[in-house]
Amino acid sequence: MDFTFSPEHRALRRMIREFVENEVAPIAAEIDRTHRVPLETMRKLGEVGLLGVCFPQEYGGMGAGEIGYCILMEELNRVCASTCTNVGAHIGIGAMAIYLDGNEEQKRKYLTPLARGEKIAAFGLTESGAGSDAAAIRTRAVRDGDSWILNGGKVFITNGGYADIITVMAVTDPALGARGGVTAFIVETQWPGFKVAREEDKMGIRGTSTAELVFEELRVPHENVLGKVGEGFVTFMKALDMGRLTLGAACIGGAEMALEAAIRWARTRKQFGVALAHKQSVQWMIANMATEIEALRSLVYRVAWMVDTGQPFTQLAAMCKLYGSEVASRAIDMALQIHGGLGFTRDFPIERGFRDARIGEIYEGTSEVQRIVIASNIFREHGVRIRP
Repeated sequence: MDFTFSPEHRALRRMIREFVENEVAPIAAEIDRTHRVPLETMRKLGEVGLLGVCFPQEYGGMGAGEIGYCILMEELNRVCASTCTNVGAHIGIGAMAIYLDGNEEQKRKYLTPLARGEKIAAFGLTESGAGSDAAAIRTRAVRDGDSWILNGGKVFITNGGYADIITVMAVTDPALGARGGVTAFIVETQWPGFKVAREEDKMGIRGTSTAELVFEELRVPHENVLGKVGEGFVTFMKALDMGRLTLGAACIGGAEMALEAAIRWARTRKQFGVALAHKQSVQWMIANMATEIEALRSLVYRVAWMVDTGQPFTQLAAMCKLYGSEVASRAIDMALQIHGGLGFTRDFPIERGFRDARIGEIYEGTSEVQRIVIASNIFREHGVRIRP
């Protein structure tokens, strides 16, 4: 799909790859091993403008659109899924919700420092009883004069342990349900009543902060309502559509890493007197990996182009996330098989990639949820409204 890339986008990819090779790749294994968030990398990404890659220049962004953002996610995930996840939570859902539904004042106040990397964002949706069923949230917001009082909590929030700004979804009218009774808020984490309760110790993406957050009588000014009162569910679903597309782009990078590693190993590792590259079973795995990656790349960048040209893309974004996460998982699984026992050791990045890839089929909507979204859209086109 090279025809979708302008000269500016190709130059952007070269710049990002140089940054990633110099600043991200050298510490990827270390931050995984020590479970450390590379805040210095996030700061450097902000300094070179990449934390605002898709946002308009008037808000401190680079103006490279969704295609530019997909390039960033692909290149980051080629070397470090943790850094890619940190950036995705910041740009793709945390800041993106403000860009999509924030008013002009909110964009100037919050989106501009987020785009410049002066502040870090997170996205507060998931709760202990509301994961795949996002409409089941229990965090409450009650109007009190010119403010709202938030009580409740969120779990599994990426960047939650260190974010400055969190977009939070809360119930404002239980009688109306998800569509009409839920509102989105912009929350500053230094406000009284905000607390990080705990950090998760995870199998993969260990260089990220995945936190449980608590709101206790947290007062939010009415001016920090994001979008319209009662329409928060719509705001958050729009942000998730964007996040799912760019997760598909990240999966291209993860699968590319697996393929490149498998090819290198197959060329040099000998069994029964010849390199693995001469074994038909290995050739078929390489062929399958390469074919699926190319198909995924075509899908992702076609949908990114649709976003940049103002076309509807919800169903296709779900396809990007579903297909991308499963392609990445299959690719790293085959790469590990080609590496044999050595791929199972921490001496090779395949082991880290295998652990990192698994979350792709879970976060920002499981593969099962994506299939529901896709099927619901298909049946709706044929006059059938199905239940989840």
